[in-house]
Amino acid sequence: MLIGLLLALGCSLCYGTASVWQAAATRSVNAGSGSGVDAMLLVRAVRQWRYLAGLGLDGLGFLLQVVALRLVPIYVVAAALAASLAVTAVGAAWVLSARLAPVERVAVGVVCVGLAMLGLAAGPEGSRHGPTGLGWALLGMVAAVFLAGAAAGRLGDRWRALVLGLAAGGGFGVVEVGVRLIDVIDPTSAAWYINPALYAVAAGGVAGYVLLTSALGRGSVTTAVAGMVVGETIGPALVGVGWLGDRTRDGLGWMVVTGFAIAVAGTLALARFGEAADPEPTKTPLRQSNTA
Repeated sequence: MLIGLLLALGCSLCYGTASVWQAAATRSVNAGSGSGVDAMLLVRAVRQWRYLAGLGLDGLGFLLQVVALRLVPIYVVAAALAASLAVTAVGAAWVLSARLAPVERVAVGVVCVGLAMLGLAAGPEGSRHGPTGLGWALLGMVAAVFLAGAAAGRLGDRWRALVLGLAAGGGFGVVEVGVRLIDVIDPTSAAWYINPALYAVAAGGVAGYVLLTSALGRGSVTTAVAGMVVGETIGPALVGVGWLGDRTRDGLGWMVVTGFAIAVAGTLALARFGEAADPEPTKTPLRQSNTA
């Protein structure tokens, strides 16, 4: 259990740091379009060294996440990923010259308290596979998050970033559940290629990256990542408990519920008050120095 929690926290550290680097790179190439989803923004961003560095951290974080999901319940991994927002908030204050207000510092501490409670009360990972068709439902969820991202184009900057972040979190949440539905990683087996969960994991990851990149380029970094954390936390946790058999330690179900609520509340507080400022051109000549 401890190893799984540590792996999940390491994953959140990778993801949170990656979000800051990717935000800096994305804003340096953002043309200021008002649309919700901009796939070409992702194409432009990957030419920036900071975005590529963020992708490397995301890759490492994903490997840690896969192993963690094999060791602890989804709700533990999902809540640990909320800590990525705290990493992002602190990182944004440094890289993007944004101020971390007192209420944000308190919110970061609240998230950590919630994670500690989850770590103490979490039980064993469930062994059930959920209802028939859950893998196909995950593919439908990917389509839904893309539609939500497209609809976000009608919103203002702050709410657009939040909705895009929520949709991106939905895509990453699909990845969390999909990993649990893949029993054995065996590319030599024919069953490997007919499992819809495999394609849901790939499609969910792509959806998450495209939507999060658009969110990071068009609003508060902290708000976008807060939306992502909420999107990838609540749904997968409910699926894990309701359908996949995830449980708590005997008599500590109340602590899991409380810790989970505290972690999400801290995340929402950061979403409400976090307004990472755009980098100042005089301090960070992004257009001249970051093209790979």
